[in-house]
Amino acid sequence: MANFRETQPPVNYERMPQKRILCIDMKSFYASCAAVMEGLDPRECYLAVVGDEQRMGSVVLAATPRLKKDFGIKTGSRLYEIPKDPRIRIVEPKMSVYMRVSMEITRLFHRYVPKEAIHVYSVDESFLQLDGTARLWGEAYAVAEQIKDELEREFQLPCSIGIGPNMLMAKLALDLEAKKTGIALWTYEDVPKKLWPVAPLREMWGIGSRLERRLNNLGIFSVGQLANYDLKKLEEKFGIIGNQLYYHAWGVDLSEIGAPIMEGQISFGRSQILLRDYKKEEEIRCVILEMCEEVARRAREHGMAGRTISLGIGYSADEGGGGFHRARTVGGPTNVTADLYHVCLGLFKENYSGKTVRQISVTLLEKKAARVCHGPHPPEIRFRIAAPGRVLHGGRNGADPRRADRRA
Repeated sequence: MANFRETQPPVNYERMPQKRILCIDMKSFYASCAAVMEGLDPRECYLAVVGDEQRMGSVVLAATPRLKKDFGIKTGSRLYEIPKDPRIRIVEPKMSVYMRVSMEITRLFHRYVPKEAIHVYSVDESFLQLDGTARLWGEAYAVAEQIKDELEREFQLPCSIGIGPNMLMAKLALDLEAKKTGIALWTYEDVPKKLWPVAPLREMWGIGSRLERRLNNLGIFSVGQLANYDLKKLEEKFGIIGNQLYYHAWGVDLSEIGAPIMEGQISFGRSQILLRDYKKEEEIRCVILEMCEEVARRAREHGMAGRTISLGIGYSADEGGGGFHRARTVGGPTNVTADLYHVCLGLFKENYSGKTVRQISVTLLEKKAARVCHGPHPPEIRFRIAAPGRVLHGGRNGADPRRADRRA
């Protein structure tokens, strides 16, 4: 018999955080950037970004919404699965350009909130905390509409925005509603009617297919059933993760958006528990690159550089867990994305066992004030905002941004 109990809130929502959090997701970011670079509308065109056009087994790294909807091609599909249709454009990734666009988008967010109120979750997703800005910008929904309009006007890139009283609720509003409607606002009162009906469980942020199967074995098939399961039984079965799952099913999340850099900090790092299992090396390398860019960017923002670069890989608990953490010291201090990625890629190739990856961390240690801090790209290749339709045309004197990644 399943260990369910009568519905009864485990917490007093009046005592829970009542923040104004936005979770902003750039739709099909790589594919949308590539579409704009090709002079196409990312909402209407058929375009796929693949790792290597010359290998039919190459992985699709991103696809535009129309390609997903009309042809069923999505991230993780293979090149040979893409129909030979003249309307479909196939391009290779221009990661350095995508990274520059991501940084420019973050700069746009700085118009609304200070740096410490922004958490860059990934290259295409960020959290913004709007607390204390109501007199400047108005209510959270109005701010979301304004940011959405500015992103489309200045970058020609579509986005979806979830709004909630904490980071979890904002993320759930994004994933479960805003990706269909554009903008969605969730409150604690919405939990029973909007969150609890969610099924299958893997639709819930933080629950992968393997964890879903384990929960199904307990008779839990919806978020509502998870919320009303016996907490002690969940903790006995899953440990601290069981506690987290239970409270997340009630919309409770006490995590804070990152605080500013503390004086005396000796490293810049980024650790991320991935939202799904990663098995394909091309996808894992893309995540490592994104994280290297964020760590390097933070170091550059603070005028710092480091000599020791570390990479941590955590394997899925469903495959026995474990992983590795390795570091390498380079000849001189650096804060250049390409340097970090080169070292991390080497560490990955040397130590990766082929198991499913669920957590990745990148750290830059032994920080020193940087005398010469070159950006991640040569000075002649810069991203700039130009006239509509030319936002992604980067470079001085019309330099082709598609060459930037080979020079970075």
